[in-house]
Amino acid sequence: MFYFDPFHFKGGDSKPKYFIVLKVLDEQVVLACLPSSKVHLPVAQALYHGCLDQPENGINCYIMEANRPVTQNGWGFPLTTILYGMWLDDFLIPQLNERYSIEGVDYEIVGDLPPDELEQIVQCFRNSTQVKRKYKRWLHAE
Repeated sequence: MFYFDPFHFKGGDSKPKYFIVLKVLDEQVVLACLPSSKVHLPVAQALYHGCLDQPENGINCYIMEANRPVTQNGWGFPLTTILYGMWLDDFLIPQLNERYSIEGVDYEIVGDLPPDELEQIVQCFRNSTQVKRKYKRWLHAE
């Protein structure tokens, strides 16, 4: 997991942002999610750590509870944070390397997700109706 301050979005906006790599393809493209502390779920929805998949309601996300360790070094998000399946995106590695070239200045490495946590996130998105078909194929590829 990385932290960019700022992260430059494809649309031109920029702001501080966490970046979780879900898959690397051919060492050229990264499939990633950009977690959000903004809750875009029904008010009555309980926010328990793990996958929330309700295709009948158009909901697919992975919830990370506040202050719960999610990296191998024990780091956790300060706020409840949500990874939304519909917001997965792909990024070219050469472009990321060009824009964010200096660790500690352009970005920080927050830590690695434990393999079981990463697999739970991937599994959450793999068969979701909210994730683009292209990304679901990538998540199924070995």
